[in-house]
Amino acid sequence: MAVVVERSVDFSMIDMANVAYYPRIYDLAHKCFEDAWPLLCGVTYPELVNDRRLGFPVVSVTSTFLAPIRYGDVITAEISLTSVGTTSLGWRFQFRRQDQTVVWQSEQMTVCVNMDTMEKQAIPDDLRPTLALHVEAS
Repeated sequence: MAVVVERSVDFSMIDMANVAYYPRIYDLAHKCFEDAWPLLCGVTYPELVNDRRLGFPVVSVTSTFLAPIRYGDVITAEISLTSVGTTSLGWRFQFRRQDQTVVWQSEQMTVCVNMDTMEKQAIPDDLRPTLALHVEAS
């Protein structure tokens, strides 16, 4: 089951062509990724990083840019998981503008790491069951 996060497009995200500069779209995706954690498993990303010393950096990304994102747009991000592995999570993002146009899609793979050593580690057992609830088939 996908979770839904909304965010506005800020002026600082826009380039000279008056559209969101593509690296800023990845930044927006990461902000939505962070906002999704309480919805996915009841823990904030700052709690994971700061208190539990867990991180989930991206190791693989594929994206398709389908329509312009402009200043003032409200983006609704639908975020689901494609897989929950031993050390990795597969993610699916779909961004829609306020007019319901799909503007961006992405699949990403993250790996669970110890933030002190940056070594990969198993996804903790207490997170696994709730994360698994959000796995959707392709």
